[in-house]
Amino acid sequence: MRLPSFIARLIQDPPPRYVFELSAAGIAAARNGRPPQIGFQPLEPDVIAVSPVRDNVLRPDVLLAKVKELAPQNEKKPQRAVLILPDFSVRVSVLDFDAFPSDPAQQLSLVKFRIKKSLPFDLDSACVSYYPQPNGAHGKSRDVVVAVTPLEILARYEAPFRAAGFHPGLVTTSALCALELVKDAGVSVLVKVSGHTLTLAVTRDGTLKLLRTLEVADGSAAEIASHLFPTFAYIEDQLEAKPEKVLLCAPGSLAGPLSQELGNGDGPAIEPLRSRFGVPRPHDAGLLGCLERIEEVA
Repeated sequence: MRLPSFIARLIQDPPPRYVFELSAAGIAAARNGRPPQIGFQPLEPDVIAVSPVRDNVLRPDVLLAKVKELAPQNEKKPQRAVLILPDFSVRVSVLDFDAFPSDPAQQLSLVKFRIKKSLPFDLDSACVSYYPQPNGAHGKSRDVVVAVTPLEILARYEAPFRAAGFHPGLVTTSALCALELVKDAGVSVLVKVSGHTLTLAVTRDGTLKLLRTLEVADGSAAEIASHLFPTFAYIEDQLEAKPEKVLLCAPGSLAGPLSQELGNGDGPAIEPLRSRFGVPRPHDAGLLGCLERIEEVA
């Protein structure tokens, strides 16, 4: 799946030198190259607490120190970087419009009108990005991907990277970047479990149709299945199709238990999410997806 243009437009030639993905577990980092240099800097549990409504960075001094350890030495100019945020820190929605204006000011106004009432924070103090996806072969409506996060949350995530000499010209979310690893046509469901957060993304022939991020108690197969069943119902009702594949990115071995919960082979095939740069894990799936995109345009 192609990354939405509000992500892809800044991954151009020359691409950013660095990619960072933040999570409560730590900082996944990559420096572009052939092959890229990929690493992980773990964080103590009380450094980042992911939330869509309050400050996520609880110990900014510790985060800054860790980021400085990743910074290149003797660089005088800020280094271009992609900064990937945890899914639960950003509200991402797919809005369906029968008609969407061509004027950017009218587009933004319409997007804000549609999204405002569903947000758990004040829209006037938030950053809004949106991308009208190309019309596909299924209907004439326009699916618009919208990402919204409070400016304070965004600024606190960016601050240590700017202080360490990086220029985060592109800020996005883990799931949106991980969608680059969804290659197949048809209807697929990405299931990404990170800590106590579950992200479900439905794609159809390269178009994002639904994205939900929610808190879970333990991330067990039974709990994940309880959220997948209504997702499958949405697919059958709204897309008039059946899910063909579930792509799983989760800690441990959930594929077998999840398959049993979904019907012992009667449901869609469950496969691990894959990348040419290694096995995507909850803390670096977005980073690997971003590297995949950079590799394609380099």
